[in-house]
Amino acid sequence: MAKIILRDSIVTDDWTVASFPVSDQPIRKQAGKVVESRLTGDVSATDEAVAALEISASKTLVPLAAWLARKAELEARVKTGTLGVWIDSHELAETLAASLDDLNRFPLIAINFPRFADGRSYSNATLLRTRFGYRGELRAIGDVLQDQLFYMKRVGFDSFAVRADKNIEDALRGLRDFSVTYQTSVDQPLPIYRRHRQAGASV
Repeated sequence: MAKIILRDSIVTDDWTVASFPVSDQPIRKQAGKVVESRLTGDVSATDEAVAALEISASKTLVPLAAWLARKAELEARVKTGTLGVWIDSHELAETLAASLDDLNRFPLIAINFPRFADGRSYSNATLLRTRFGYRGELRAIGDVLQDQLFYMKRVGFDSFAVRADKNIEDALRGLRDFSVTYQTSVDQPLPIYRRHRQAGASV
């Protein structure tokens, strides 16, 4: 079975990620960016693909679009702890939060990084941990590499599905790239100068 990093350990992954087939739809415009004379963007799944998605009876992460469209069918799985949701980088944490009265009913939420350089998923992670109060396991999936892990941890990720062609033992060391952080983030709400003052006051 596949392995993931959970907090600071390598463990067996007992979750399956359900995904839509790769789409051949025309690429939509995104913020007017032009690359090699074509507009870039993100393609959403069709209604047909959402309806046809096969969802295993074992622990499964379903795409946000499938959760939203098939919530009546899937909600019972949330109660048994065998269903989680994954959000793509062009989707919004707000959309998931609005779909359920308490996100903490999900044992696991994953956020996809389709490309190493796509930073939108960091924002979704921060929002889930801060604005929406999610306390369960938050996993990074997709193009997850060693260089990202320390920063992913800072915004609230606590598990990491490292890209399959990379060495997970090497990637684990990425969580310890730096011993001190200066700015605030999800994993440390106080800036370093306030931590320094508190340390001085306690001496």
